Amino acid sequence: MTAASALGSWPGNDNAALREAVHVVRDVLTDDSVTGRPGVPYLPEMPGRGPGADMIGRAAGLLVELPVDVQPSGWRFVDRPGRDVSRAQAFLNADLDELAEAYDGYVGPVKFQVCGPLTLAAQVRLHRGERAIVDPGACHDIAASLAEGLRGHLRDVRRLLPGVHPIIQLDEPSLPAALSGEFATSSGFGRIRAVDAGEVVALLGVVVAAARQHTRPEPSTDQEQDANGVIVHCCAPRPPIALLREAGVDAVSLDVGLLGPGGWESVAVAVEAGTQVWAGLLDVGGIGESPALVAAPLLRAWRELGLHADLLNQVVVTPTCGLAAASPAGAVQAHQDLMRVAAEVAAAAG
Repeated sequence: MTAASALGSWPGNDNAALREAVHVVRDVLTDDSVTGRPGVPYLPEMPGRGPGADMIGRAAGLLVELPVDVQPSGWRFVDRPGRDVSRAQAFLNADLDELAEAYDGYVGPVKFQVCGPLTLAAQVRLHRGERAIVDPGACHDIAASLAEGLRGHLRDVRRLLPGVHPIIQLDEPSLPAALSGEFATSSGFGRIRAVDAGEVVALLGVVVAAARQHTRPEPSTDQEQDANGVIVHCCAPRPPIALLREAGVDAVSLDVGLLGPGGWESVAVAVEAGTQVWAGLLDVGGIGESPALVAAPLLRAWRELGLHADLLNQVVVTPTCGLAAASPAGAVQAHQDLMRVAAEVAAAAG
């Protein structure tokens, strides 16, 4: 049946707020009373805590033998690890401890978000100040380092939470811009080369393969089977769905409001080929709207594409993007809304 989840980020700026978010996500998304099926809980991210808790800093803390630090221009590669990476690692370790305490005895899926290699390369700068994505060798080093760090991260998850079946969400908001060469050089007078589609597939494939080593439990229940997978989340216009499928992902996470006719056609091809869709339906400004209104764009597109209604059972409904800009009460309400939207979609599936 249709499930609900969210994309990761939460409002708040301290560890106490993170602890509360972990418990809210657990309580709301593990409840099966609304849809007949629990949602997909996840480890919340709280970028309001500062550098190291943000998406880029979180991933920087996972990199192996590629130290980075915060400079005036943002995250940059440096010669040796500094306090900013140590802070990122401390945030993640503390958050995992909170998760382990809250999910003691839990058996089932939990999602973990990690910035993908293309977005990381687009946002972290080389020593000379240019975006790392300008250098193909640096891109490959980042992908390999991130893959190794992700393996270690998931080993920690398995150790702390032996009953959890991890799902990995790779966040790639910069992917369309990387493919079309939209990033300016550091001088502002030129454009960084467009990354070749084959190179994108190779870079993503390295990280997807590393994640899959720890996201394939021996299935013994339908829930465990559903929990298998690596998702790529791209909330930008023109998400390259076919390319993501070629990279081997199990699911694509999209803002459905940004999909034009071509995007929906790619969704239809992906769904019929067995790729799961995580449909971003709930905008922060739409929290509290009726479930039928929120679900309507997905259900309308499904009918127009001629997709079988029962394929809606494979959809996971999410917000259109992270919830860091919401109020704490709004973030809680969003999760409750999403469970009701999932019930609406499930009813349409029959």
